[in-house]
Amino acid sequence: MTDPRVASIAFHEALLKSERLRIRIVLGTITAVFLLRTVRTAIAGSKDNVSSWLMFCGLLALLAGYEFLMLRLVNRAILKGKEFPNWVWASNTILETTLPALAVVFLSSASIDPIYRPLANPAGLAFFLFITLSTLRLSPKLCRLSGLTAALSYLAAAIYLGWKPVMGGGTSLLSPQKAVLGYAIAFIIGGFVAGIVAGEIRKQVDAALLEAETRREVDRLKHDLDLARSIQQSLLPNSIPEIEGFEIAGWNQPADQTGGDYYDWQVLPNGRVVAVLGDVTGHGIGPALLAAVCRAYARANFRAQSGLLAAMEQLNTELAGDIGVGRFVTFVAAVCVGGSSRVELLSAGHGPLFVYVLREDRFDEIGAQGPPLGISPYLLSEPPRVLELNSGDLLVLATDGFFEWANREGEQFGIKRLQEAIRLSKGSPPCELISALYGSVVAFSEGTQQQDDLTAVVIKRT
Repeated sequence: MTDPRVASIAFHEALLKSERLRIRIVLGTITAVFLLRTVRTAIAGSKDNVSSWLMFCGLLALLAGYEFLMLRLVNRAILKGKEFPNWVWASNTILETTLPALAVVFLSSASIDPIYRPLANPAGLAFFLFITLSTLRLSPKLCRLSGLTAALSYLAAAIYLGWKPVMGGGTSLLSPQKAVLGYAIAFIIGGFVAGIVAGEIRKQVDAALLEAETRREVDRLKHDLDLARSIQQSLLPNSIPEIEGFEIAGWNQPADQTGGDYYDWQVLPNGRVVAVLGDVTGHGIGPALLAAVCRAYARANFRAQSGLLAAMEQLNTELAGDIGVGRFVTFVAAVCVGGSSRVELLSAGHGPLFVYVLREDRFDEIGAQGPPLGISPYLLSEPPRVLELNSGDLLVLATDGFFEWANREGEQFGIKRLQEAIRLSKGSPPCELISALYGSVVAFSEGTQQQDDLTAVVIKRT
Protein backbone atom coordinates (compact mmCIF):
# COMPACT_ATOMS: atom_id res chain seq x y z
CA MET A 1 0.00 0.00 0.00
CA THR A 2 1.78 3.11 -1.23
CA ASP A 3 0.99 6.78 -1.11
CA PRO A 4 2.69 9.38 -3.34
CA ARG A 5 2.81 11.84 -0.44
CA VAL A 6 5.15 9.69 1.60
CA ALA A 7 7.12 7.25 -0.51
CA SER A 8 9.78 6.58 2.06
CA ILE A 9 11.30 3.46 3.53
CA ALA A 10 10.58 4.81 7.02
CA PHE A 11 6.87 5.11 6.31
CA HIS A 12 6.50 1.60 4.90
CA GLU A 13 8.44 0.22 7.84
CA ALA A 14 6.09 2.06 10.22
CA LEU A 15 3.12 0.72 8.25
CA LEU A 16 4.31 -2.88 8.52
CA LYS A 17 4.97 -2.46 12.24
CA SER A 18 1.45 -1.12 12.66
CA GLU A 19 0.11 -4.17 10.79
CA ARG A 20 2.15 -6.44 13.06
CA LEU A 21 0.54 -4.81 16.09
CA ARG A 22 -2.91 -5.28 14.54
CA ILE A 23 -2.30 -8.99 13.94
CA ARG A 24 -1.06 -9.46 17.51
CA ILE A 25 -4.23 -7.85 18.84
CA VAL A 26 -6.31 -10.22 16.69
CA LEU A 27 -4.34 -13.22 17.96
CA GLY A 28 -4.74 -12.03 21.54
CA THR A 29 -8.48 -11.65 21.03
CA ILE A 30 -8.69 -15.15 19.54
CA THR A 31 -6.90 -16.55 22.59
CA ALA A 32 -9.21 -14.72 25.01
CA VAL A 33 -12.36 -15.83 23.16
CA PHE A 34 -11.12 -19.42 23.04
CA LEU A 35 -10.51 -19.48 26.79
CA LEU A 36 -13.89 -17.95 27.60
CA ARG A 37 -15.75 -20.34 25.33
CA THR A 38 -13.80 -23.31 26.69
CA VAL A 39 -14.65 -22.39 30.30
CA ARG A 40 -18.30 -21.93 29.36
CA THR A 41 -18.39 -25.33 27.64
CA ALA A 42 -16.71 -26.98 30.60
CA ILE A 43 -19.30 -25.54 32.98
CA ALA A 44 -22.27 -26.45 30.80
CA GLY A 45 -20.89 -29.47 29.03
CA SER A 46 -23.93 -30.77 27.14
CA LYS A 47 -23.59 -32.73 23.94
CA ASP A 48 -24.74 -29.75 21.86
CA ASN A 49 -22.33 -27.41 23.61
CA VAL A 50 -19.38 -29.75 23.02
CA SER A 51 -20.28 -30.14 19.35
CA SER A 52 -20.62 -26.37 18.98
CA TRP A 53 -17.33 -25.88 20.83
CA LEU A 54 -15.51 -28.20 18.44
CA MET A 55 -16.81 -26.29 15.43
CA PHE A 56 -15.98 -23.03 17.18
CA CYS A 57 -12.41 -24.24 17.79
CA GLY A 58 -12.09 -25.21 14.14
CA LEU A 59 -13.04 -21.73 12.95
CA LEU A 60 -10.71 -20.10 15.50
CA ALA A 61 -7.90 -22.41 14.41
CA LEU A 62 -8.52 -21.43 10.79
CA LEU A 63 -8.42 -17.73 11.66
CA ALA A 64 -5.41 -18.10 13.96
CA GLY A 65 -3.48 -20.06 11.35
CA TYR A 66 -4.16 -17.41 8.75
CA GLU A 67 -3.11 -14.62 11.14
CA PHE A 68 0.11 -16.44 12.06
CA LEU A 69 0.88 -16.79 8.36
CA MET A 70 0.33 -13.06 7.82
CA LEU A 71 2.45 -12.24 10.89
CA ARG A 72 5.31 -14.27 9.46
CA LEU A 73 5.03 -12.50 6.10
CA VAL A 74 4.98 -9.09 7.81
CA ASN A 75 8.05 -9.88 9.91
CA ARG A 76 9.90 -11.07 6.82
CA ALA A 77 8.96 -7.91 4.93
CA ILE A 78 10.23 -5.76 7.82
CA LEU A 79 13.56 -7.61 7.93
CA LYS A 80 14.08 -7.39 4.16
CA GLY A 81 12.73 -3.86 3.82
CA LYS A 82 10.08 -4.90 1.29
CA GLU A 83 6.55 -3.59 0.72
CA PHE A 84 3.26 -5.40 0.35
CA PRO A 85 1.51 -4.78 -2.99
CA ASN A 86 -1.95 -3.21 -2.90
CA TRP A 87 -3.75 -6.44 -3.80
CA VAL A 88 -2.35 -8.18 -0.70
CA TRP A 89 -3.78 -5.50 1.59
CA ALA A 90 -7.16 -5.52 -0.18
CA SER A 91 -7.51 -9.31 -0.32
CA ASN A 92 -6.44 -9.64 3.31
CA THR A 93 -9.05 -7.08 4.36
CA ILE A 94 -11.82 -8.86 2.46
CA LEU A 95 -10.86 -12.30 3.74
CA GLU A 96 -10.55 -11.29 7.39
CA THR A 97 -13.78 -9.33 7.43
CA THR A 98 -15.65 -12.25 5.83
CA LEU A 99 -14.64 -14.81 8.48
CA PRO A 100 -17.14 -13.60 11.12
CA ALA A 101 -19.92 -14.29 8.60
CA LEU A 102 -18.86 -17.94 8.54
CA ALA A 103 -19.14 -18.03 12.31
CA VAL A 104 -22.63 -16.53 12.06
CA VAL A 105 -23.62 -19.29 9.62
CA PHE A 106 -22.08 -22.34 11.27
CA LEU A 107 -22.24 -21.44 14.97
CA SER A 108 -25.87 -20.37 15.15
CA SER A 109 -28.01 -22.52 17.42
CA ALA A 110 -30.59 -24.68 15.69
CA SER A 111 -33.03 -24.01 18.53
CA ILE A 112 -33.32 -20.35 17.55
CA ASP A 113 -35.80 -19.25 14.92
CA PRO A 114 -33.87 -18.78 11.62
CA ILE A 115 -34.97 -15.17 11.32
CA TYR A 116 -33.32 -14.36 14.68
CA ARG A 117 -30.11 -16.32 14.19
CA PRO A 118 -28.10 -13.44 12.57
CA LEU A 119 -28.95 -11.25 15.57
CA ALA A 120 -28.57 -13.80 18.37
CA ASN A 121 -25.08 -14.96 17.34
CA PRO A 122 -22.33 -13.01 19.24
CA ALA A 123 -19.89 -13.78 16.40
CA GLY A 124 -21.39 -10.79 14.60
CA LEU A 125 -19.56 -8.54 17.07
CA ALA A 126 -16.28 -9.63 15.47
CA PHE A 127 -17.17 -7.46 12.49
CA PHE A 128 -16.72 -4.36 14.65
CA LEU A 129 -13.37 -5.69 15.91
CA PHE A 130 -11.96 -5.99 12.38
CA ILE A 131 -13.42 -2.65 11.30
CA THR A 132 -11.88 -0.91 14.31
CA LEU A 133 -8.50 -2.55 13.86
CA SER A 134 -8.46 -1.59 10.17
CA THR A 135 -7.52 1.95 11.29
CA LEU A 136 -4.05 0.60 12.10
CA ARG A 137 -3.51 0.10 8.38
CA LEU A 138 -3.50 3.89 7.99
CA SER A 139 -5.62 3.70 4.85
CA PRO A 140 -9.14 5.22 4.67
CA LYS A 141 -9.84 3.12 1.57
CA LEU A 142 -9.13 -0.15 3.39
CA CYS A 143 -11.29 0.96 6.31
CA ARG A 144 -14.22 1.65 4.01
CA LEU A 145 -13.60 -1.67 2.24
CA SER A 146 -13.69 -3.42 5.60
CA GLY A 147 -17.05 -1.83 6.46
CA LEU A 148 -18.59 -2.69 3.09
CA THR A 149 -17.28 -6.27 3.22
CA ALA A 150 -18.67 -6.72 6.72
CA ALA A 151 -22.09 -5.46 5.66
CA LEU A 152 -22.31 -7.60 2.51
CA SER A 153 -20.98 -10.79 4.14
CA TYR A 154 -23.30 -10.32 7.13
CA LEU A 155 -26.33 -9.89 4.85
CA ALA A 156 -25.25 -12.95 2.85
CA ALA A 157 -25.01 -15.01 6.07
CA ALA A 158 -28.40 -13.76 7.22
CA ILE A 159 -30.02 -14.64 3.90
CA TYR A 160 -28.41 -18.10 4.05
CA LEU A 161 -29.94 -18.61 7.50
CA GLY A 162 -33.38 -17.70 6.24
CA TRP A 163 -33.61 -13.97 6.83
CA LYS A 164 -35.60 -11.96 4.32
CA PRO A 165 -35.65 -8.18 4.20
CA VAL A 166 -38.96 -6.44 4.71
CA MET A 167 -39.10 -2.93 3.36
CA GLY A 168 -42.72 -2.18 4.21
CA GLY A 169 -43.58 0.63 6.58
CA GLY A 170 -45.76 -1.50 8.86
CA THR A 171 -42.88 -3.42 10.38
CA SER A 172 -41.21 -2.14 13.57
CA LEU A 173 -37.62 -0.93 13.39
CA LEU A 174 -36.85 -3.40 16.18
CA SER A 175 -38.10 -6.37 14.21
CA PRO A 176 -35.42 -8.84 13.05
CA GLN A 177 -36.24 -8.09 9.41
CA LYS A 178 -35.15 -4.48 9.82
CA ALA A 179 -32.62 -4.97 12.65
CA VAL A 180 -30.39 -7.10 10.43
CA LEU A 181 -30.43 -4.39 7.79
CA GLY A 182 -29.65 -1.84 10.50
CA TYR A 183 -26.60 -3.85 11.57
CA ALA A 184 -25.38 -3.91 7.98
CA ILE A 185 -25.80 -0.13 7.73
CA ALA A 186 -23.94 0.23 11.05
CA PHE A 187 -21.02 -1.77 9.63
CA ILE A 188 -20.85 0.54 6.60
CA ILE A 189 -20.98 3.64 8.79
CA GLY A 190 -18.34 2.12 11.07
CA GLY A 191 -16.07 1.57 8.08
CA PHE A 192 -16.37 5.18 6.95
CA VAL A 193 -15.81 6.49 10.49
CA ALA A 194 -12.76 4.24 10.80
CA GLY A 195 -11.55 5.68 7.49
CA ILE A 196 -11.76 9.21 8.87
CA VAL A 197 -9.81 8.17 11.96
CA ALA A 198 -7.22 6.36 9.84
CA GLY A 199 -6.80 9.47 7.69
CA GLU A 200 -6.08 11.60 10.75
CA ILE A 201 -3.64 9.03 12.11
CA ARG A 202 -1.98 8.94 8.69
CA LYS A 203 -1.49 12.70 8.78
CA GLN A 204 0.14 12.47 12.20
CA VAL A 205 2.42 9.64 11.06
CA ASP A 206 3.39 11.58 7.93
CA ALA A 207 4.17 14.64 10.03
CA ALA A 208 6.19 12.64 12.57
CA LEU A 209 8.19 10.89 9.86
CA LEU A 210 8.82 14.17 8.07
CA GLU A 211 10.02 15.76 11.30
CA ALA A 212 12.26 12.79 12.03
CA GLU A 213 13.67 12.84 8.50
CA THR A 214 14.25 16.59 8.73
CA ARG A 215 16.02 16.14 12.04
CA ARG A 216 18.24 13.45 10.54
CA GLU A 217 19.07 15.70 7.60
CA VAL A 218 19.89 18.56 9.97
CA ASP A 219 22.10 16.30 12.07
CA ARG A 220 23.80 14.97 8.94
CA LEU A 221 24.33 18.49 7.65
CA LYS A 222 25.65 19.62 11.01
CA HIS A 223 28.09 16.71 11.02
CA ASP A 224 29.25 17.58 7.51
CA LEU A 225 29.64 21.24 8.44
CA ASP A 226 31.58 20.34 11.57
CA LEU A 227 33.84 18.18 9.44
CA ALA A 228 34.25 20.96 6.88
CA ARG A 229 35.02 23.43 9.67
CA SER A 230 37.67 21.16 11.13
CA ILE A 231 39.23 20.71 7.69
CA GLN A 232 39.16 24.46 7.04
CA GLN A 233 40.66 25.23 10.42
CA SER A 234 43.40 22.67 9.76
CA LEU A 235 44.37 24.66 6.65
CA LEU A 236 45.16 27.72 8.77
CA PRO A 237 48.77 28.08 9.96
CA ASN A 238 49.58 26.07 13.07
CA SER A 239 52.88 27.82 13.77
CA ILE A 240 54.23 31.35 13.60
CA PRO A 241 57.26 32.03 11.40
CA GLU A 242 60.27 33.68 12.96
CA ILE A 243 61.15 36.87 11.07
CA GLU A 244 64.09 38.90 12.31
CA GLY A 245 62.79 42.31 13.34
CA PHE A 246 59.08 41.39 13.11
CA GLU A 247 56.33 39.79 15.12
CA ILE A 248 53.32 38.36 13.30
CA ALA A 249 49.96 36.83 14.28
CA GLY A 250 46.76 35.83 12.56
CA TRP A 251 43.24 34.86 13.62
CA ASN A 252 40.01 33.71 11.99
CA GLN A 253 36.43 33.17 13.16
CA PRO A 254 33.74 32.39 10.55
CA ALA A 255 30.17 33.61 10.96
CA ASP A 256 28.85 30.11 10.18
CA GLN A 257 30.39 26.71 10.66
CA THR A 258 32.58 27.52 7.70
CA GLY A 259 33.53 30.83 6.12
CA GLY A 260 35.02 32.53 3.11
CA ASP A 261 37.86 34.29 4.96
CA TYR A 262 41.28 32.82 5.46
CA TYR A 263 44.82 33.87 6.27
CA ASP A 264 48.11 32.16 5.62
CA TRP A 265 51.84 32.67 5.54
CA GLN A 266 54.71 30.77 4.03
CA VAL A 267 58.48 31.01 3.87
CA LEU A 268 59.58 31.44 0.26
CA PRO A 269 62.71 29.80 -1.24
CA ASN A 270 64.57 33.14 -1.09
CA GLY A 271 63.97 33.32 2.69
CA ARG A 272 61.26 35.96 2.53
CA VAL A 273 57.97 35.43 4.34
CA VAL A 274 54.68 36.25 2.61
CA ALA A 275 51.56 36.76 4.73
CA VAL A 276 48.23 36.77 2.93
CA LEU A 277 44.59 37.42 3.79
CA GLY A 278 41.69 36.53 1.50
CA ASP A 279 37.98 37.23 1.67
CA VAL A 280 35.66 35.33 -0.69
CA THR A 281 32.25 36.91 -1.23
CA GLY A 282 29.67 35.45 1.14
CA HIS A 283 30.15 32.97 3.93
CA GLY A 284 29.28 29.33 4.36
CA ILE A 285 30.33 26.09 2.71
CA GLY A 286 30.58 27.47 -0.85
CA PRO A 287 32.93 30.36 -0.05
CA ALA A 288 34.88 28.03 2.24
CA LEU A 289 35.61 25.74 -0.70
CA LEU A 290 36.69 28.71 -2.81
CA ALA A 291 38.90 29.93 0.02
CA ALA A 292 40.61 26.52 0.10
CA VAL A 293 41.13 26.71 -3.68
CA CYS A 294 42.53 30.24 -3.36
CA ARG A 295 44.93 29.10 -0.64
CA ALA A 296 46.23 26.25 -2.79
CA TYR A 297 46.74 28.49 -5.83
CA ALA A 298 48.39 31.20 -3.74
CA ARG A 299 50.87 28.81 -2.14
CA ALA A 300 51.86 27.41 -5.52
CA ASN A 301 52.21 30.77 -7.27
CA PHE A 302 54.06 32.67 -4.53
CA ARG A 303 56.59 29.86 -4.43
CA ALA A 304 56.95 29.69 -8.22
CA GLN A 305 56.97 33.39 -9.12
CA SER A 306 59.85 35.70 -8.28
CA GLY A 307 57.81 38.89 -7.91
CA LEU A 308 54.73 39.77 -5.87
CA LEU A 309 52.83 41.29 -8.80
CA ALA A 310 53.61 38.36 -11.13
CA ALA A 311 52.41 35.88 -8.51
CA MET A 312 49.20 37.86 -7.99
CA GLU A 313 48.51 38.05 -11.73
CA GLN A 314 48.91 34.30 -12.15
CA LEU A 315 46.74 33.68 -9.09
CA ASN A 316 44.02 35.88 -10.58
CA THR A 317 44.14 34.03 -13.92
CA GLU A 318 43.71 30.64 -12.26
CA LEU A 319 40.92 31.82 -9.95
CA ALA A 320 39.01 33.51 -12.79
CA GLY A 321 38.71 30.15 -14.54
CA ASP A 322 37.30 28.39 -11.47
CA ILE A 323 35.46 30.88 -9.34
CA GLY A 324 32.31 31.36 -11.46
CA VAL A 325 30.21 34.37 -12.35
CA GLY A 326 29.21 36.69 -9.52
CA ARG A 327 31.97 35.68 -7.13
CA PHE A 328 35.34 37.23 -6.42
CA VAL A 329 38.06 37.33 -3.80
CA THR A 330 39.52 40.40 -2.15
CA PHE A 331 43.11 39.52 -1.43
CA VAL A 332 46.13 41.17 0.13
CA ALA A 333 49.71 39.96 0.42
CA ALA A 334 52.56 41.39 2.51
CA VAL A 335 56.17 40.26 2.04
CA CYS A 336 58.60 40.68 4.93
CA VAL A 337 62.37 40.33 4.78
CA GLY A 338 64.18 39.39 7.95
CA GLY A 339 66.56 42.10 9.16
CA SER A 340 64.94 44.75 6.95
CA SER A 341 62.39 47.41 7.85
CA ARG A 342 60.75 47.18 4.46
CA VAL A 343 57.40 45.46 3.85
CA GLU A 344 56.13 44.99 0.32
CA LEU A 345 52.33 45.22 0.14
CA LEU A 346 49.91 44.46 -2.70
CA SER A 347 46.12 44.50 -2.36
CA ALA A 348 43.59 43.22 -4.89
CA GLY A 349 40.34 44.87 -3.90
CA HIS A 350 40.94 44.53 -0.17
CA GLY A 351 40.85 47.61 1.95
CA PRO A 352 41.22 49.69 3.87
CA LEU A 353 44.50 48.46 5.30
CA PHE A 354 45.91 50.17 8.35
CA VAL A 355 49.44 51.26 9.17
CA TYR A 356 49.93 52.61 12.67
CA VAL A 357 53.00 54.88 13.01
CA LEU A 358 54.00 54.76 16.66
CA ARG A 359 56.34 57.77 16.63
CA GLU A 360 53.60 60.09 15.36
CA ASP A 361 50.67 58.20 16.90
CA ARG A 362 48.79 58.25 13.61
CA PHE A 363 47.05 55.84 11.23
CA ASP A 364 47.59 55.66 7.50
CA GLU A 365 44.78 53.99 5.57
CA ILE A 366 45.91 52.22 2.42
CA GLY A 367 43.53 51.37 -0.40
CA ALA A 368 43.72 48.57 -2.94
CA GLN A 369 46.18 48.70 -5.84
CA GLY A 370 43.93 46.62 -8.10
CA PRO A 371 40.45 45.04 -8.41
CA PRO A 372 39.44 41.85 -6.57
CA LEU A 373 40.67 38.54 -7.94
CA GLY A 374 38.49 36.44 -10.23
CA ILE A 375 36.50 39.24 -11.87
CA SER A 376 38.59 39.20 -15.04
CA PRO A 377 41.31 36.86 -16.34
CA TYR A 378 43.63 39.86 -16.51
CA LEU A 379 44.63 41.76 -13.39
CA LEU A 380 45.14 45.47 -13.96
CA SER A 381 47.02 46.50 -10.88
CA GLU A 382 49.44 49.15 -9.72
CA PRO A 383 52.88 48.00 -8.54
CA PRO A 384 53.22 46.80 -4.94
CA ARG A 385 53.56 49.45 -2.29
CA VAL A 386 56.71 49.45 -0.18
CA LEU A 387 56.31 50.38 3.50
CA GLU A 388 59.07 51.46 5.86
CA LEU A 389 58.18 50.29 9.37
CA ASN A 390 60.06 51.57 12.40
CA SER A 391 60.13 50.03 15.84
CA GLY A 392 56.62 49.69 17.26
CA ASP A 393 54.86 50.36 13.93
CA LEU A 394 51.97 48.09 13.01
CA LEU A 395 50.50 46.78 9.78
CA VAL A 396 46.92 45.58 10.34
CA LEU A 397 45.13 43.52 7.70
CA ALA A 398 41.49 42.90 8.64
CA THR A 399 38.29 41.87 6.89
CA ASP A 400 35.23 44.09 6.91
CA GLY A 401 33.47 41.80 9.41
CA PHE A 402 35.19 43.81 12.16
CA PHE A 403 34.13 47.35 11.37
CA GLU A 404 30.73 46.39 9.87
CA TRP A 405 29.51 44.51 12.96
CA ALA A 406 26.49 46.49 14.23
CA ASN A 407 25.02 46.86 17.71
CA ARG A 408 21.32 46.66 18.67
CA GLU A 409 20.69 50.18 17.34
CA GLY A 410 22.11 49.24 13.94
CA GLU A 411 25.26 51.34 14.41
CA GLN A 412 28.39 49.73 12.98
CA PHE A 413 31.64 49.39 14.90
CA GLY A 414 33.34 51.46 12.21
CA ILE A 415 36.90 52.27 11.29
CA LYS A 416 37.41 54.92 13.97
CA ARG A 417 36.60 52.52 16.81
CA LEU A 418 38.77 49.87 15.20
CA GLN A 419 41.70 52.29 15.10
CA GLU A 420 41.12 53.31 18.69
CA ALA A 421 41.09 49.66 19.80
CA ILE A 422 44.39 49.15 17.99
CA ARG A 423 45.86 52.28 19.56
CA LEU A 424 44.94 51.09 23.06
CA SER A 425 46.81 47.81 22.52
CA LYS A 426 49.74 49.20 20.49
CA GLY A 427 52.27 47.98 23.04
CA SER A 428 50.98 44.40 23.09
CA PRO A 429 52.20 41.50 20.98
CA PRO A 430 50.17 41.01 17.76
CA CYS A 431 48.22 38.00 19.10
CA GLU A 432 47.10 39.99 22.18
CA LEU A 433 46.26 42.99 20.01
CA ILE A 434 43.92 40.85 17.86
CA SER A 435 42.30 39.42 21.00
CA ALA A 436 41.73 42.93 22.38
CA LEU A 437 40.31 44.08 19.04
CA TYR A 438 37.84 41.21 18.98
CA GLY A 439 36.86 41.91 22.59
CA SER A 440 36.13 45.54 21.73
CA VAL A 441 33.93 44.54 18.80
CA VAL A 442 31.98 42.01 20.88
CA ALA A 443 31.44 44.51 23.70
CA PHE A 444 30.22 47.13 21.22
CA SER A 445 27.82 44.68 19.51
CA GLU A 446 25.78 44.26 22.72
CA GLY A 447 25.11 40.61 21.97
CA THR A 448 24.04 40.94 18.34
CA GLN A 449 24.86 37.95 16.16
CA GLN A 450 28.03 37.91 14.12
CA GLN A 451 26.94 38.38 10.51
CA ASP A 452 30.23 38.15 8.66
CA ASP A 453 33.50 36.28 8.95
CA LEU A 454 36.27 37.84 11.02
CA THR A 455 39.91 37.52 9.99
CA ALA A 456 42.93 39.60 10.93
CA VAL A 457 46.69 39.54 10.40
CA VAL A 458 48.91 41.90 12.39
CA ILE A 459 52.59 42.51 11.58
CA LYS A 460 54.58 44.49 14.13
CA ARG A 461 58.05 45.92 13.71
CA THR A 462 60.17 45.17 16.79
